[in-house]
Amino acid sequence: MDFVHPVQAVIPGTQGRVLAVLAETTAELNLRTVARLADVSPAQASRVLPGLVELGLVDRREVPPSSLFQLNRTNLTASLVVELSRSRDLALEAMGAAAAELSVPPASVIIFGSFARREADRHSDIDAVMVRPDGIDADDDTWTAGVEQWRETVRAITGNAVEVIETDRAETVGKLARKQQLWRDVARDGVVVHGATLDRLGTTVNA
Repeated sequence: MDFVHPVQAVIPGTQGRVLAVLAETTAELNLRTVARLADVSPAQASRVLPGLVELGLVDRREVPPSSLFQLNRTNLTASLVVELSRSRDLALEAMGAAAAELSVPPASVIIFGSFARREADRHSDIDAVMVRPDGIDADDDTWTAGVEQWRETVRAITGNAVEVIETDRAETVGKLARKQQLWRDVARDGVVVHGATLDRLGTTVNA
């Protein structure tokens, strides 16, 4: 999935660009503003907006000499467009829920890389750190099966390949302290979707 432009990925062309703009604001916008934000010409915007109004996805209010447009968020289809525009946030929630449902839930799951930075397109991997809970060995069958289950679930959720780094609590804190580039990225951009924050992991290890 293209999480940078999720609406345009599913609804290509000018219509997708216009809907993406309207989904990202609750304000009324005139045609020229819609066109500018959607990176299309006013002529292109003027061709698609009447159809979206006719379908009920967009409300139009006349304020001479202009018309103002706003997504009709009570419309079922328009509400789905809003959900589509929130694909990244919804995916993060689903990743966390999938981790919580594992037979051996991780102590923490941190998403980093392009997805965390809101730069993930259809070609991007989902990069994750999965921290084993205390008392679970790296070769524990239930744990390793759970990691693979989570990887497959996230692949199904996002459509993107998934790369997982497995660690334990102490190893995670040690690698963060050494500040290698990858772990600097984790510390700077990481989004915790399940379990302990990075700060909390360190507190637990040092306790």
